[in-house]
Amino acid sequence: MYERKIQPSLNCGLDLIAEVIYGKWKIRLLWFIHQGSKRPSELQRKIPDASRRVLNMQLKELEEHELVAKIIYPQVPPKVEYNLTTFGQTLIPVIAALGKWGDEHEEHLRMVILKNLKGPA
Repeated sequence: MYERKIQPSLNCGLDLIAEVIYGKWKIRLLWFIHQGSKRPSELQRKIPDASRRVLNMQLKELEEHELVAKIIYPQVPPKVEYNLTTFGQTLIPVIAALGKWGDEHEEHLRMVILKNLKGPA
């Protein structure tokens, strides 16, 4: 199991939120669960670029931070669903605001990102 070599800095709200939601797929996982995709296979279809292993790790971290709850149904084969907790629901307006900002600045952001991918001229 992964053990951190450096303890996280938790001195302000930005440090705290970084610790909880930074991860390539975490914001999208929270958003898709909020929209109704609750099964791991549904989430995998929504985020095909992510491996199942990485999604499972990030879902586990979201669960440890009490943003999502995992429900395992006792049946064969086992059925697993994820739901946002009440605490996790409080992040949805923040994620929506970030998405709106991205939409409003889409053209500029795309240009800057692509320019930086090409490297120095």
